[in-house]
Amino acid sequence: MAKTKVKVGIIGCGGIAHGKHMRFLSQIDEVEMVAFCDIVEEKAEKACDAFGTIDATFCTDYKELLKNPDIVAVYVLTPNWNHAEISIAAMEAGKHVMCEKPMAKTYAEAKAMLDCSKRTGMKLTIGYQQRWRPDSLYLKEVCDNGDLGDIYYARAVALRRRAVPTWGVFLDEEKQGGGPLIDIGTHALDLTLWMMDNYKPKMVVGTQYRKLADQTRTANAWGDWDPSIFTTEDSAFGFIVMENGATIVLESSWAINIADAKEAVCLLAGDKAGADMLRGENKLRINSVKNGRQTVEEPSFAAGGVAFFDGAGNDPSDLEARAFINAIINDKEPPTRADQAIVVTQILEAIYESSKTGQPVYL
Repeated sequence: MAKTKVKVGIIGCGGIAHGKHMRFLSQIDEVEMVAFCDIVEEKAEKACDAFGTIDATFCTDYKELLKNPDIVAVYVLTPNWNHAEISIAAMEAGKHVMCEKPMAKTYAEAKAMLDCSKRTGMKLTIGYQQRWRPDSLYLKEVCDNGDLGDIYYARAVALRRRAVPTWGVFLDEEKQGGGPLIDIGTHALDLTLWMMDNYKPKMVVGTQYRKLADQTRTANAWGDWDPSIFTTEDSAFGFIVMENGATIVLESSWAINIADAKEAVCLLAGDKAGADMLRGENKLRINSVKNGRQTVEEPSFAAGGVAFFDGAGNDPSDLEARAFINAIINDKEPPTRADQAIVVTQILEAIYESSKTGQPVYL
C-alpha cells in the first residue's frame, strides 16, 4: 500500500469496536483514528484516549462526527437497528463505510444502503471476517478452481450448545432484529453463499424456537442469561432453494442441547467432490473418489499461506481491516461486497417470516 493516511471515524465504541476493529486498525500504518462516537460519552472518550491521534475528538451524536471533512472512512459498529440509518448518512456525507454484520435489520434497509452506495460512489463493505480464515481462503480457491464441480447441496452451521451473549442488546429482538440467526447464522450463510458463488435464492422455509430461554441454572458460557429480557429466539433453522436448484440448510443456535457444536462453518457437496469445515478441530476435509477409492484429504494450516499485506498477521479481522483500507487507498473492490451481503439479509428475513407465517417465502 502507498503511504497514504486514511483518517477514520468510529461510530459505536462497544465490545466489537474494542475486540475487533480498533485493535487491528491501530496496527495499520496507513490509518489514523481521528474521531469517536458513542451514545455513552464515557465509552467514546475511553476509545479516543486508547486509540485516537493526539488531536482526536469524541462525541455522542454521530452527525457531529460526520461533519469532519478530514474523515475518509467510517466504521459503523452499533446495534443492528441503526446500521442503515448511520451508514446511509455517512455515505451521503462522502465517507466510505465499513458496517458490522449483519448488513441491516431488514432487507429494505439493506437495499437502501446498497442504493446509496451506488448513488454516491462511496465504498460499502460488511464485516464478514470469517472469509479471511486460512481454511476459508483455501476452500474458496478449491471452489473457484471447480474442484468440487457443481455444488448442489450445502449446510451452513452456527450451533452453540450454551453460549448466549448476555451483554449489550443481543437479547433485544427490537434492536437486533433477532437472535442467533441474525447474529452468528449470518456468518455461516455468508461463507456458504460465497463458496458456492450463488446469490440467487428462490424459496425459503424457516422455523425458529424459544425453548431454553426461560430456563435458569443454564451453564451458559458467559453466565446465566436473564429470561425477562431474552426476547429473541434461542435457535432458528432454514431450508433454502436457489434458482439453479441448489439446496442450503442453515442451522443456528445460541443454546441447544447438542454436543457437536460448530460455529461459522459450512459443508459443501458437489458432483466432483465435497468439503466440510471442522473449525473446532482446525480442520478442513476434502472428500472425493480417486482410482476407484473413496479418499479424504486434510490440508495443513500450520504453515504457509499467502502474505496478503505487509505487516499483517494471521488473524482474519486483521486481514479484513487491511483489505478495506487497501481498497480505499488503491480504489479497489471492498473485501465483502454489499450486493453479496444484502442476499444474506434477504434470506435471514425470509426465514423469520416463514417461521411466523408457517408458509414458504418465495423471493
